[in-house]
Amino acid sequence: MILGRRLLAAGGLAMLAAPARAQARSLVQVWRDPNCGCCHLWIPHLQAAGFEVQDNQVRSVNAWRRTLGIPSDLLSCHAARVEGFALEGHVPPLAIRRLLAERPAGVRGLAVPGMPIGSPGMEVPGAEPDTYDVIAFGAGPHRPFMRFRGGEPA
Repeated sequence: MILGRRLLAAGGLAMLAAPARAQARSLVQVWRDPNCGCCHLWIPHLQAAGFEVQDNQVRSVNAWRRTLGIPSDLLSCHAARVEGFALEGHVPPLAIRRLLAERPAGVRGLAVPGMPIGSPGMEVPGAEPDTYDVIAFGAGPHRPFMRFRGGEPA
């Protein structure tokens, strides 16, 4: 009887802990040049979407890109890592959430090459936002993962 109560109590505690784990914020580690004028503007977008951010200002992002395995043809201005996935450039938080939810086979990361106007952190008042693809990379050829116009899915 006592064992049954203990198991019931342990089960109840586990159920209470499950929502806490589900609500834990994913950590996005960002590596950026402190002199860049836009990288720091991407970070508040991540935070507003519920990510925890570790902002690492470094003299050169290239070493981190090599460590993360970011292809040289997809470069932008900053690199990041979230739950084992690499990120390059102004990747919208919605694309990151989808990546983490789906965890597609063979995908090592996402990139937004260049710096499209209107992408998170690249907003320019009065400018028409660009339409751009978020590119998945990893095993096999690069492929479009999502399409955005500014910060919104297209």
